[in-house]
Amino acid sequence: MTVRKGKRLGISIQEHMAIDVCPGPIRPIRQISAYFPRLSPTSSFSEPISPNQLAAPASLSPGSAGQGGGAVGGGGGGGSSGLLSPFLPGMAGGGGSLSAMSSMDTSIEIDSCDSDDNTALGTLEFDLLYERATSSLHCTVLRAKGLKPMDFNGLADPYVKLHLLPGACKANKLKTKTVRNMLNPVWNETLTYCGITEEDMYRKTLRVSVCDEDKLTHNEFIGESRVALRRVKPDQTKHFNICLEHPPPLPSPTAMSSALRGISCYLREWETEQQRSLEERGRLLLCLQFLPPAGDDDVKGEAKERARGGLCVGVKRCAHLAAMDVNGYSDPYVKTYLKPDVQKKSKHKTAVIKKTLNPEFNEEFFYEISFTELATKTLEVTVWDYDLGKSNDFIGGVSLGCHSQGETLQHWIECLKNKGKKVERWHTLTNELPGSTVQE
Repeated sequence: MTVRKGKRLGISIQEHMAIDVCPGPIRPIRQISAYFPRLSPTSSFSEPISPNQLAAPASLSPGSAGQGGGAVGGGGGGGSSGLLSPFLPGMAGGGGSLSAMSSMDTSIEIDSCDSDDNTALGTLEFDLLYERATSSLHCTVLRAKGLKPMDFNGLADPYVKLHLLPGACKANKLKTKTVRNMLNPVWNETLTYCGITEEDMYRKTLRVSVCDEDKLTHNEFIGESRVALRRVKPDQTKHFNICLEHPPPLPSPTAMSSALRGISCYLREWETEQQRSLEERGRLLLCLQFLPPAGDDDVKGEAKERARGGLCVGVKRCAHLAAMDVNGYSDPYVKTYLKPDVQKKSKHKTAVIKKTLNPEFNEEFFYEISFTELATKTLEVTVWDYDLGKSNDFIGGVSLGCHSQGETLQHWIECLKNKGKKVERWHTLTNELPGSTVQE
């Protein structure tokens, strides 16, 4: 820039823009959080601060150019700069506001939490009783208190449903009646599970859920509680008064690395393949009785046939059957065979019970056979789903004989040892039955 004598000093537009654009060294832009610091509850406010820490904020405050060192010095000259500059521990004139803000911030951190976790879902009272003789589990739902309002009127239409875990499905779901417009409903209703063995009591868990019924939309979930059945002693009523909780969160697949995700998929497929032959399809209550030959020749008809001696097979009922139809139910019936069956005359079949997963048959079949021959035979019982116009679906089966294992072998031996006595026992149906006949 050149200045000639006798002329007014002038600045070109390029020089003017250069001065405005480049006023000095570039400094980092401060964030809004710097003016509202969050201090730890354990931090000390009396810690000394170096002069560099005090000088840096003062030079960035808008009033530092005109005020000089008054922004960080006395309390009178730091009026405007104290509002814009960050709060600093130990600053004169700002200590009172700093202590008030820090104490307020500390209380917010301690007391802050998710509102859903603090919401009271209510309490539920119920009794559990396991009868060993009948292999049944009774759950008496008594009452609930302080349920969370789910409707626009500030009330709810609650009901209770039960599931057995693992393996929750429609077959083992039980449900109470619905109480309208109540937050403290009383049910006093007993729900019963049949076919619950002592092994089930040891390894299964009862999930008790409270839901709100809505006629126009889907039902809403209020809360649940899970009880390990091993806490219930046989033939002793146990009372529960529990707080409802949110369901446990499902593990997120995004939280796993790709390697762990691949390993888990492999292990899941391997476990499924190993347990495929032991997949549970429901329970079957069988009654076996071996009748020794009687000496009366005067009896006639069916009584005469049974007087010759043989095996009486009673098909009582099924429980928790697998659903084979699209409506979520099955049309079950039971077939029995005594094998080896050379003459193909050992087949018996019950009536079909429509649209149920817990059918009751109460039918008996008699096989005329001697005790020595029975020791070499195998009783095969299969459960089927009846389908009109197409082949019937196999639900599950069980085989009893001297070559069986576990509870089936115990049932068979107990029947042979106690001649003339009826022996009832629940059996687990599996989706594969070795040696069973193909659907006829």
